[in-house]
Amino acid sequence: MSTSPLRPAMVPVTRQIRAFFAPVNRTTETPTIFDPAASGVFALDSPPAPWLDLGWIEGFERFYDTPTDVVRSGTSTFPAVQFRGPIEARVEFDFREWGKLQMALAGGSEHMNVLATSSSATPAPSGGTPIPAVAVLPGSTASQLVFGAGAVGGFAFGNLIAVDLDYQQQVGYVGSGISAAYVSNPAAVNNDANYVRRVTFNVGRVAEITATSVILAQPLLAGAPTAGASAQVVAAFVDREGGSFFQEWSALFVAEPESGGRVCFYYPRLSPNPGVGRGGASLKSAAGWKPPKSGGAANTNATANTQGSSAGSSSQKFLREEFAEIAGPLMSVGLHASFIALPFTDTNDGQTVLCYRSYFPAAMAAVY
Repeated sequence: MSTSPLRPAMVPVTRQIRAFFAPVNRTTETPTIFDPAASGVFALDSPPAPWLDLGWIEGFERFYDTPTDVVRSGTSTFPAVQFRGPIEARVEFDFREWGKLQMALAGGSEHMNVLATSSSATPAPSGGTPIPAVAVLPGSTASQLVFGAGAVGGFAFGNLIAVDLDYQQQVGYVGSGISAAYVSNPAAVNNDANYVRRVTFNVGRVAEITATSVILAQPLLAGAPTAGASAQVVAAFVDREGGSFFQEWSALFVAEPESGGRVCFYYPRLSPNPGVGRGGASLKSAAGWKPPKSGGAANTNATANTQGSSAGSSSQKFLREEFAEIAGPLMSVGLHASFIALPFTDTNDGQTVLCYRSYFPAAMAAVY
């Protein structure tokens, strides 16, 4: 009896998917290109520029909503030609981590930096009148911002700071490096000189302070500050439900190979579409435990002991009586993101596409 050689694994297996995003040039609608031949097997902790690592994601789902139909001919109306209807594709998932870019993508509209204010500032939901900006001096780099001996005292270790130009009543996209908002009417933003820094993605965290400058934990996304840029302390981030601006990004989702090959899903142009799916934030309990109902010490202790016998919650039976009523498991707040894919014309053959799926087979895996 003859035997055939073992068939090398052709089944990609993964435990998790990692998300990378890169800006689209909104003026020309030019996406960031992912070339699988040039950078398909990059180290996930070191994506090629300008791709930004947004961490692991959960609940990754792809929807291809493009209908197909046929042209029928002949007396028996047999199918003669097949064609595609209006193309449409969507992506949904949950970010595991919170950050400025994750919030912007989950929200979909302008994402605001809440600039630090004085106690006398006029309040506003997205931040009131801010503390005046500090000019960034020549000699600054993407990682070190020079302010001068006196001005550097306005910043402290750990501060978040936004670095960008003053708004000068221009119409169009604003934000260094990445289009952060579109202004169609200067009066709508109150001709606010700080508006660009309110929305810019050019944000960093102070990791060290010298006599005349601050050193950032990560380089600014837009690189070295443009001449005339200023900096302001950021107290928090805020996004909004509503608005007329839509974010647009190139996206790459990589299934980390546990065994077998790597699979990449590349979307040249994704626009957040949070109205399609469920809400943008959700509470996720780290355990199935629920607080016991009130009703005296006997009920409280019984409930705690019962829950303590279940798997994964043994610590609950040691709760003190007076804290049992308010105790609960840790909860994570998830960021749900939903996107619609926008069309891209492939320069190799002129075809209009929404997504590319790349497969990098494991070493010595069968070809087919």
